[in-house]
Amino acid sequence: MVVAMAPLNDVTDWLRSSGLEIVLFVTGAILLSRLARWVSGRIYQRIDARPVGNEQIADEAAKHRHVVTQGLTWVVIVVIYSIAAVLVIARLGVPITGLVAPAAVVGVALGFGAQRIVQDILAGTFIIFERQYGFGDVIRIGTLGSEAGVTGTVEEVTLRITRLRTLQGEVVMIPNGQIVQVINMSRDWARAVIDVPVPATVDLTRAREILQEVTAAAVEDPGLGQMLLDAPTVLGVQSLEVDSVHLRIVARTLPGKQFDVGRELRSRVAIAFQHEGIRVAAAVDTAEPMAAS
Repeated sequence: MVVAMAPLNDVTDWLRSSGLEIVLFVTGAILLSRLARWVSGRIYQRIDARPVGNEQIADEAAKHRHVVTQGLTWVVIVVIYSIAAVLVIARLGVPITGLVAPAAVVGVALGFGAQRIVQDILAGTFIIFERQYGFGDVIRIGTLGSEAGVTGTVEEVTLRITRLRTLQGEVVMIPNGQIVQVINMSRDWARAVIDVPVPATVDLTRAREILQEVTAAAVEDPGLGQMLLDAPTVLGVQSLEVDSVHLRIVARTLPGKQFDVGRELRSRVAIAFQHEGIRVAAAVDTAEPMAAS
């Protein structure tokens, strides 16, 4: 009876010592990771609420701080769980020093098998510290094997992946190591380009006057004027076709506002031409993202 009770006592003693410590380590790791996420959330709130004199500079600085905070949070969580795993292994009675040789072999194997992960982390590091894009930027990412690329709004940037939300509401996860080109459409300032086709029989001088009236009214508009950095310019004839002439309007806008400005200007041009009895077959809207060096 005494012999049978001995293993049970050993198990009980282990549960009271090492077993309890393992539970505490795991619980502590979970709590610390949640604390790290809570702290990052508080940092996000302070970043968004921080007043800066220049709104454009504030947006760019806030985007970069968001990305840095996301990257550091990811690193802290990985470190927390790594330390917890080492402590749990030690409490299980596995000698850490005896794992050095097997760990070296496993590390070499993982070095060959996990080259892509290392590549993702290195690429993510350069993305964050070179400020290529940040939280809330509208970007188009060209990846390996994709000609069209993916366009969307940046929702998260970690050392390993970039998460985008497309216009259709889809969430796209892109490994940083697979990114070969990034087009940032909301960096510093952008340009809305509107080509307006009018019939060749229309008086071009009058058509240009109408467009100039529309652009002047756009600057005075309280809503649209806030998205414009300067008055839109009517460049004149862009191209000639058999039965139509294309007139171009160019407007410099706040980052990411080129699409809204383009839609609003197209609408105003169509209404103005309708009042003058001029038929507009179609309007082509393009946006050229520009970044200051």
